[in-house]
Amino acid sequence: MIDNLEYNTEREHLIIPEYGRHLQKMINYAKTRESKEERNKLAKAIISVMGNLQPHLRDVPDFQHKLWDQLFIMSDFDFDADSPYPKPSRDELSASPEPLRYPQNHPKYRFYGNNIKTMIDVAVTWDEGEMKEALIYTIANHMKKSYLNWNKDSVEDNVIFGHLYELSNGKINLKNSEEDLSDSSSLMRAKSKFSNKGSKKPKKKYSNNRKRY
Repeated sequence: MIDNLEYNTEREHLIIPEYGRHLQKMINYAKTRESKEERNKLAKAIISVMGNLQPHLRDVPDFQHKLWDQLFIMSDFDFDADSPYPKPSRDELSASPEPLRYPQNHPKYRFYGNNIKTMIDVAVTWDEGEMKEALIYTIANHMKKSYLNWNKDSVEDNVIFGHLYELSNGKINLKNSEEDLSDSSSLMRAKSKFSNKGSKKPKKKYSNNRKRY
């Protein structure tokens, strides 16, 4: 009996090991049938078995298409049977995927972030009026706060107005504005207030060594 033992290292390589060796043997047997009618019949039977082995995929779109593709892959693309779907090719599966195209977004003033640029673009589209003016000054104050978080110093309003003018492509001009932005100290105090909001006061420790009278 020892002479009849088979080791996995000596057996045929499994293309999709999840299905097991018995299913691979079924496919190899179906490939050898001379009648195409018989091969088609066996192919449908194998697809049914594959579906039963993976019930968790029944809700996946194109579940049957996936099974037929796997059938031809496991046959090493050498199974002459009719499929309800286009047959996969070896070249198609072995081709390297196209490299991902990451968005090339490199803003000049990175410390403002992309959200500020989005808000500016939205403000430009608004009609003139109090709502637009309020939004623009809100954006400018937020820009000043972002600048202070990055620079940790002070900044003149004219610097923020210049950046806003540049980021809006000249469509928002506050350079001659008589209204001032929030002062740097109040913006930094607001930041400090919110950053310390979650901190807890240390609990008092009471000693059990009390004096007895």
